[in-house]
Amino acid sequence: MNNMQISTVHGALEWASSFLQKHNCEPKVAEILLLHIMDWSKTDLIIHLRDSIAEDKLADFQQKVEQHTETKIPVQHLTGVEAFYGRMFHVNKHVLIPRPETEELVQQVIEAVDKTNITCVDIGTGSGVIAVTLAKEWENRQIDMLATDLSDDALQVAKRNAAKYGAKVDFYHGSFLEPLIDQGKKVDIIVSNPPYIAYEEAESLSDTVKNFDPELALFADQNGLAAYQQIIHQAGRVLNKQGMIFFEIGHQQAEAVIQLIKQQFPNSEVTIFQDINGKDRMVRAML
Repeated sequence: MNNMQISTVHGALEWASSFLQKHNCEPKVAEILLLHIMDWSKTDLIIHLRDSIAEDKLADFQQKVEQHTETKIPVQHLTGVEAFYGRMFHVNKHVLIPRPETEELVQQVIEAVDKTNITCVDIGTGSGVIAVTLAKEWENRQIDMLATDLSDDALQVAKRNAAKYGAKVDFYHGSFLEPLIDQGKKVDIIVSNPPYIAYEEAESLSDTVKNFDPELALFADQNGLAAYQQIIHQAGRVLNKQGMIFFEIGHQQAEAVIQLIKQQFPNSEVTIFQDINGKDRMVRAML
């Protein structure tokens, strides 16, 4: 395709989609990058499809498409944002890029909790998507939303996202529930998408995940179960009576996580939920 043809919005998209496909990348990345560079909505794109594209915008677009194909850098690191539960969140190399499965975890929490007075903690908050989303979705309730993370860099991203949406979240720096235990805090709900991939599985991950997602947010010892062990062990000192725990899990970890919960809380009622692809992905424990 010559430069004359690429100089239109439609031509640029066609070139990029074909280029991405040729390099075994998702063609839809083309549209995501173009919308970001042009600061357009999908409607804007349709309206301007036959228009010419400014040279500087085209150069920026081509550079980002080529960078993505060469390095497999996530498109979200190029745009700096990702959608989650109907909102756009800031993301960078210090946080896990939010996944659709985590939206399903949030949905489970919202559906299960009918109290109007809630204290909830999001453990290992990363970009803050869970904490900010729950704070916003529960705005009409009396809610104390807390969030912890071991990474200072991640907390900076989370605080920025909370500020963007005016979400009232109290952030704590530290490992899992330790900051809450130290301050004598009690909660009704624990929710977490902790690191749950075994180090042995690293080689099977895609380059995009392996090379760009923060290791701290991905991997755990004990065959990927170490974070669950620690959170469940600490939970008894933090949870109020009739408290609830919600976890996102690896799709083969359901039985192991149930056992960990039952060892610590023998009388708890534990339910496994499947994601949209029919994989065991969420655990709810009612104490």
